[in-house]
Amino acid sequence: MKPFRFLPALAAAALLSGCVSFGEDPPESLLTLTPTAMATSGVGATGTPDSAIALVEFGAPQRLDVTRVPVQVTDSTVAYVQDAVWVEKPARLFRRLIAETIRVRSGRLVIDGDDPGVMAATRLHGTLRDFGYDARTGDVVVAIDMARSGESAQVTTRRFEARVPGVLPEAGPVGVALNQAANEVAGEIAAWAAG
Repeated sequence: MKPFRFLPALAAAALLSGCVSFGEDPPESLLTLTPTAMATSGVGATGTPDSAIALVEFGAPQRLDVTRVPVQVTDSTVAYVQDAVWVEKPARLFRRLIAETIRVRSGRLVIDGDDPGVMAATRLHGTLRDFGYDARTGDVVVAIDMARSGESAQVTTRRFEARVPGVLPEAGPVGVALNQAANEVAGEIAAWAAG
């Protein structure tokens, strides 16, 4: 075999290596939400459709429907906190946090997700309004609009919001503050949902 046959292939591979990227370097760490109240292993719940609560998939505007943490710079300008990346989109993380909080605080059967096979009388819908950092005030802000529907045709809505002031605009402090604010809001939603 002649070594010259491989030269064109090697030259093409060398040229191509300058054009191909295998992705960005992964972040050093990822952010998640951790409930302050968690059910212990082996604890379950039973219930009827009348007593069960289902959390339907939450919505979010495009600036929050990403795995990055938004920074409200001005009324009309949004940036993102450097190196602050969620393990998945915050609406999903927050829905699970709320479900766990309701489960622990109420003892009711909680269905997390939109499972059409589960007929829960009470259904909770949510739309994130804010889940990030406000550079104008130095606050971390969590805000969500919730809707609760039951057996009757009546629907109840309420906006929940929590702020943590004096937070440095860095991934670590912002992540901790968002977890704190999210747990505060989850506790308020749990009390409201059980009522």
